[in-house]
Amino acid sequence: MTQKSKIKSVGLIPVRLNSNRLFRKAILEIDKMPMVIHTYKRAMLSKKLSEVYICTDSNEIIAICKKYKCKFIKTGKANTGTDRISKAMNNLKKHYDLYIDIQGDEPLVDPKHIDKVIDWHTKNLSYDIVVPSLKSKNIDTPHIVKIVKSKKKVLYFSRSLVPNPFKKNNKFYYKHLSVISFKPDCLKKFKTLPESPLEKIEGIELMRALENNMLIGTFNLEGASFSVDTKDDFLKAIKFMNIDKIRHKY
Repeated sequence: MTQKSKIKSVGLIPVRLNSNRLFRKAILEIDKMPMVIHTYKRAMLSKKLSEVYICTDSNEIIAICKKYKCKFIKTGKANTGTDRISKAMNNLKKHYDLYIDIQGDEPLVDPKHIDKVIDWHTKNLSYDIVVPSLKSKNIDTPHIVKIVKSKKKVLYFSRSLVPNPFKKNNKFYYKHLSVISFKPDCLKKFKTLPESPLEKIEGIELMRALENNMLIGTFNLEGASFSVDTKDDFLKAIKFMNIDKIRHKY
């Protein structure tokens, strides 16, 4: 990683082995490499991250990290990815200005997206958390989290199709991109908070932040990144990896 930002940022990749929707997806192989390792290698191509760590409670995933010489932090069990990286930050010897949550189920994550998230948050530090949004037309599935926003501010997250086209059809919706920037005090506070009512209903951990009056900012990104949540997503990732322009860099 070169040309690092003056703001010190660390990439934390939360991952567990026993995923619910696609069993053991973190270690499913795409182009002869476990999915989580693709995420790590691509995050390492970021020009703004000082370091990258895989955060997990799985000894099997840790063994894979050692095999591929990836840095890792062993955490206790955690209910959500944000809870996991909040535990991991306690094991870091260095202090960082921004903690970047990079979901381990995005094997096609674009390193430039990571850099843009860091740049935007650096210029908009009034926000506790930054979640970029991507325009999309075909996201009528509960597996994709949608964002409702007002200019730069996130108002709500949902697995439903929102805003609902009751009066007027939407030309597009905004989906949540799984590269999330946290300020340190916000991440420390998050781990002390109980699961919130709307979080329990939607199954979206960032609702906990909204329900506790944390400011979440967002901005538009363009790209085709997606989370691997189902078998169809996995097959799609295999197909896309074969033509991916970043794959040859690691």
